[in-house]
Amino acid sequence: MNPLDTFHAAMRQLPLVAILRGLTPAEAPAVGDALVDAGFGLLEVPLNSPQPLESIGLLRQRFPDALVGAGTVLTAQQVRDVHAAGGALIVAPNFNAEVVAEAARLGMVSLPGVATPTEAFGALAAGATGLKLFPAEAASPAVVKAWLAVLPKGTPLMPVGGITPANMAEWREAGATGFGIGSALYKPGKSADAVREDAQRFVAAWTGTVHA
Repeated sequence: MNPLDTFHAAMRQLPLVAILRGLTPAEAPAVGDALVDAGFGLLEVPLNSPQPLESIGLLRQRFPDALVGAGTVLTAQQVRDVHAAGGALIVAPNFNAEVVAEAARLGMVSLPGVATPTEAFGALAAGATGLKLFPAEAASPAVVKAWLAVLPKGTPLMPVGGITPANMAEWREAGATGFGIGSALYKPGKSADAVREDAQRFVAAWTGTVHA
């Protein structure tokens, strides 16, 4: 499957992006195993992690069916670097038209960070695959509902920041398509076993087997 097909398949199955900020190449295989075994198919290594391109390459090789890529991507050159490392997912905290356009040109999935409707529409016009509502702590489920009333039907809208198994339901009820999950899932030094446990909690919350 091409990256867009892989993304849409993951969005149907489990639309949760694992944000692995601080991951090292040495940890990548075990942490990746924990996440993929739990059902995660969207893996993001922010570029301000140690040797991120190496980790992306390792994850891509180990999990060919997952969509692996980078977060905190701020320049078009970084998009090309991630592509060269085997990554196919570009996530950013902000909307930069050059970053979005370069990802689209290379056939990659692009999820820029947006905080206003103006940014959201600009990102879609530039070729974004979906939108990362960031930081979600500064927004609310009501914001998601209002945006979805005006955004093109089917636009993936994923809140990121402060998402937990306990508060996922209210965002979903407002129409959130999925979520990016960072420190609640992984932080430097956290064991793969602990990551696996928390990953399973998020999966259970998403599938509705746990009502926190």
